Amino acid sequence: MQTNFSPAQLADPATADANGQLRACVHCGFCTATCPTYLLLGDELDSPRGRIYLIKEMLETGAAPAPTTVTHLDRCLSCLSCMTTCPSGVNYMHLVDHARSYIEEHKVRPRPERMLRAALLRVLENRALLRLALKLAALARPFAALLPKSLKAMVAQAPRALPPQGREVVPGVFAAEGTRRARMALLAGCVQPVLDPAIDAAVVRLLTRHGVEMIVAEGQGCCGALAHHMGKDDDALEKAKANIVAWEKEIGGGLDAIVISASGCGTVLKNYGFMLREEPAWAARAARISALCKDVTEVLAGLGLKAPVIAAGQVVAYHSACSLQHGQKVIDQPRELLAQAGFAVREIAEGHICCGSAGSYSILQPELAGQLRARKLANIAATGAPIVAAGNIGCLQHLSGSGVRMIHTAQLLDWATGGPKPEF
Repeated sequence: MQTNFSPAQLADPATADANGQLRACVHCGFCTATCPTYLLLGDELDSPRGRIYLIKEMLETGAAPAPTTVTHLDRCLSCLSCMTTCPSGVNYMHLVDHARSYIEEHKVRPRPERMLRAALLRVLENRALLRLALKLAALARPFAALLPKSLKAMVAQAPRALPPQGREVVPGVFAAEGTRRARMALLAGCVQPVLDPAIDAAVVRLLTRHGVEMIVAEGQGCCGALAHHMGKDDDALEKAKANIVAWEKEIGGGLDAIVISASGCGTVLKNYGFMLREEPAWAARAARISALCKDVTEVLAGLGLKAPVIAAGQVVAYHSACSLQHGQKVIDQPRELLAQAGFAVREIAEGHICCGSAGSYSILQPELAGQLRARKLANIAATGAPIVAAGNIGCLQHLSGSGVRMIHTAQLLDWATGGPKPEF
């Protein structure tokens, strides 16, 4: 794709990187075949290729983005399926993240939008506020029909009951069973400990059983993904730096990996090096941390799974979260581990298509998210599997309540190798 940036514009590193990505696009359209919003809407501007044109025009002009541009970019799930299918290697993730940052800087959104986005960041990044908000949502459910559309979506997606408080994995050291084979830190995060603290508890049991000393570092917290995908770079980078400092304190004792059990967080953590590349005091430190980050299934695949202790043959469908398969290219490990654990793994049709969760997308774009959820649930039902394994808390929550039990992959592997049976 030909671009027309001025030398002054290209002096900005973010614009220069965007220019490289734009020029790599050859207009082939392969991306349209795997884009969820194009699949639903059939609008070229709701495809990656169309959005790339909009981003090019927006960045070249240097002006405030047109309302239609904002609409079409807001509809993007950042599922990154287009990156998997792109033959030219366009890094659409970096391109759309920069576009969102540009919109945040140059566009004043309507007041209700600003308030909703600010509230989402404030609540979702704070465990205490999230717990309170979910309790209020439960009380508001009988009156959902009277609420504004945005609040109606939030209430509809809130779980009917929360796990008891105090089950979250707390900062500390968890000793390896038997001979210590490795020492790793766990990202505890912000949303997952409130919605399902049993996931991280299972990860700790699973990895310590496999000879890993686990650390939950003091000072680590939200990965910054929510802020980053809303274009709020300062907020995202502040959180990234806090996590880097917290984990650097553990490196001196030897740190073989930083384990992530929420793949949406993992994609951003592995991108810290790029996000902080222009800050001399942080670039090398961020790249070092990113290189240590691994999904829990990557870690287990390297360690080798212990022999299962439960009956083999239980049917499980595997839902590959977009952030895991497209963002991190972790594709085979979860399936292979589940099979090694004795489960009969079934594939879900259209497994490359997003379920509609996508972080805060299901609240900001509830209609499209609902259509994608229904499509995914129909494909899950066709497998006949009573259990669905997935590696991302957003997918697990978004697809719950459908009669099929959604379980984190790590919980099934923990159960198979000696841990407690998950509730299903």
